Amino acid sequence: MSSIPQQARDQAQRLLDFVDNSPSPWHAVASIESTLLAHGFARLEEDEPWRLSPGNAYYVCRDASSIIAFRVGAEAQAGMGFTIVGAHTDSPGLRLKPNTAFSSDGLARLGVEVYGGPILATFADRDLSLAGRVNLRTDEGFESRLVRFDQALARLPNLAIHMNREVNEQGLKLHKQNELPLILTFADNAGDAVAAFKGLLADRLGVDAGRILNWELNAYDTQKGTFWGAHQEFIADSQLDNLASCHAAITALVETHEPRLTAMCALFDHEEVGSESTAGAGGSFIADVIARIALSLGWGQESQLTALARSFFISADMAHAYHPNFPNAYEPAHKVMVNAGPVIKINANQRYSSNADTAARFMMLCEKAGVPYQQYAHRTDLGCGSTIGPIIASSLGISSVDVGCPMWAMHSIRESAGVLDHQAMIAVLRQAFAG
Repeated sequence: MSSIPQQARDQAQRLLDFVDNSPSPWHAVASIESTLLAHGFARLEEDEPWRLSPGNAYYVCRDASSIIAFRVGAEAQAGMGFTIVGAHTDSPGLRLKPNTAFSSDGLARLGVEVYGGPILATFADRDLSLAGRVNLRTDEGFESRLVRFDQALARLPNLAIHMNREVNEQGLKLHKQNELPLILTFADNAGDAVAAFKGLLADRLGVDAGRILNWELNAYDTQKGTFWGAHQEFIADSQLDNLASCHAAITALVETHEPRLTAMCALFDHEEVGSESTAGAGGSFIADVIARIALSLGWGQESQLTALARSFFISADMAHAYHPNFPNAYEPAHKVMVNAGPVIKINANQRYSSNADTAARFMMLCEKAGVPYQQYAHRTDLGCGSTIGPIIASSLGISSVDVGCPMWAMHSIRESAGVLDHQAMIAVLRQAFAG
């Protein structure tokens, strides 16, 4: 492991830059949109007619937090299939409540709600800031604006060990309602707290505070991503689950110029909370896009159904790497290792969408791309997480496999993964798109 190829380092650095520029799902989609536009993709709108041509590349957003990008295949005749890679733009963490600012004991604090399943203890004593979107009044109604504070703005200080003597034996346990509000500044009363918070938003956006209608904001860690390890063979950052998969998918797509079949990336919000939303994988977004591609290309319903039967969906979501400090947390025969290649995830109870045929298909893609692969199964006595794979497979009736790069500390505010694995994932997804 002493020699990491420069290409792998460059791709990992671009991943870290992408994550650091994407502190919320809305910022992630904006970052992806910039990449697509730079590579000649044209934006489509859901409320306008689509006119598509084979070989050309397009993208469409929904609710500014989900995005589907595709290049129409050179052989996009009626009934030809799709190669689709799916991932999600959201990560677990803390979201601000609508009436977030309040005063307590002379301090302005921010009320938060737990989004998904974060490791809450990892949010303590971090340099937190805020990012997301704010809606502003206009003469015509309202407009949505992205907002991000670069400096450390809020904090969740730990209770000193002198008042929590058993924290090292019992672990840090935080009451979700009472012990998660973030400290922002000093405030003598509720009015001062609200004014301080809205004033920060208004100053950052360059608007009058009276124009602010509402917001969707999350707390994020301001520490930048980094390489680590004796040979700088690992990376650490927030939101690697699952922005690493988004980055690998988009990178593979923009590097695929003449796919035989239509190549598509479908990146959804709300996976961490069940995907049941307009912008989530449980909504109609991907089915609508596929139907409109078929309509624009002049396919009938029979051809569209034939195309789905000939399609392949790769659900790309990060995988659990073996942690040597906790050997009893893993299935003994399925210890997947960091920097040992993409992971095929299997679960007999269909928490993952892989089956023997789809797993074999992905194995063949790895072999063609010249990258190693691993297989993962969860311990039988532990509950297994899930992905968008089963949701898309069941709603579209499409063959699907669940894969991901191995990582440590999933759902921590600071996650770790391998430099070589990200390069390998890009390579195999590029192979899948190429056909």
